[in-house]
Amino acid sequence: MAVTSGTKNRTRQAILDAAIDLLAENPGCSLGDIAAAAQVGRTTLHRYFAERADLLAAVAIEGGQRLVRAARLAELDRGTGGEALMRLCREYFDLGPLLSLIFSEQGGECWESQDERLLGDVIERGHRDGSIDGGLPSEWILSVLWSQMYAAWSYLGERPDSSRHDVLDLLIRTLSNSLTPRQPAAAQPVRNKGGQSQ
Repeated sequence: MAVTSGTKNRTRQAILDAAIDLLAENPGCSLGDIAAAAQVGRTTLHRYFAERADLLAAVAIEGGQRLVRAARLAELDRGTGGEALMRLCREYFDLGPLLSLIFSEQGGECWESQDERLLGDVIERGHRDGSIDGGLPSEWILSVLWSQMYAAWSYLGERPDSSRHDVLDLLIRTLSNSLTPRQPAAAQPVRNKGGQSQ
């Protein structure tokens, strides 16, 4: 019985993984395409998910669980808010096709208000500890974060010669540079008419 249960779980997971991969590329892909990618028959897929809506609901739940795991791996309570946010970006980037799906109309359900609150808390902590520019509103930072994540994942997909590591490095550098508070310019010495410093 345990083996049967384990097999069912693996089959269900294979279908969900295939659905996430294919829906990220083509939100209109057919259930037949997903079944083929999961290496199961269409009848088998329907035993797990009777309707397309059932599969999409399960994909949303799976996506939400992956986002929660990513947040846990990022250890958001450690370090400054800015450091925690960059760790979370790294974990989110590793979610791969789920990122593209989240940006699509069908994947929006993965992103719950609790996830937004969690990110908002990290950003507010960064504002308080000075690691994130306090002049940038949380809503703006969230918009920048997601747009840059999307840009990075698209960049990787369009340039197969680019390594995942290099693109992630570009993403983190871009976000760090744009969110870190500007250092005040060093005071320039005042010079008299003769060019001498005063």
